[in-house]
Amino acid sequence: MITNYLREQTGIALKDTMLTQFKTYCDFLLEENSKYNLTAITEQNDVYIKHFADSVLGSVAVAQNATLCDVGSGAGFPSLPLKIARPDINVTLVDSLEKRINFTKTLCDKLQIEATFYHDRAEDFAKTHSEQFDVATARAVAPLPILLEYVAQIVKVGGIVLAYKTDESELETSANACKLLGLQFEKDYKFVLPDSSNRCLLVFRKTAHTPAKYPRGQNKPRKQPL
Repeated sequence: MITNYLREQTGIALKDTMLTQFKTYCDFLLEENSKYNLTAITEQNDVYIKHFADSVLGSVAVAQNATLCDVGSGAGFPSLPLKIARPDINVTLVDSLEKRINFTKTLCDKLQIEATFYHDRAEDFAKTHSEQFDVATARAVAPLPILLEYVAQIVKVGGIVLAYKTDESELETSANACKLLGLQFEKDYKFVLPDSSNRCLLVFRKTAHTPAKYPRGQNKPRKQPL
């Protein structure tokens, strides 16, 4: 089902090797889920639609050979489905829970794909990886103003933040964060997944250096959003 859907929506024709990788991914995810508490989605068809197809939609905003950092990567969404469908992308996964990083490391060994992993909090990672990535992305991590603060610092000037949301309703509340962080809303991509659920990809272009004080520590992005 996702093969035709992704071809229509993104222009990506999944090869047999990619479909095999997705099957391995799904099987391992469901097998290990009880151990790692990775997803509430436990039906195979739902995994393919709500995790795999959904993640790969982000390809429409990612340039060829881009360096992409997935903050709060969890079970590898969206970065690893993107890497399977777009092998040209170089992906880095950051998560604050070591068990999730261990899961994605083992998964990548099984999939025979290369990725870089960091067990780190988003605000600490940003301080040591300022402006190193073409794309920063996150899925189901935080409300938009909070998310933007966590990831803006790691994006190169001229790069993008790619936020996975269900709609554009959070744009208005993110205007101040964009101004402070050196970001500018560029465009949105709207999709309807095969299960009729909505996906909205919000693209923010980094037009200026993010001040060094961001992201703030001590959980301030969540306690006092910009």
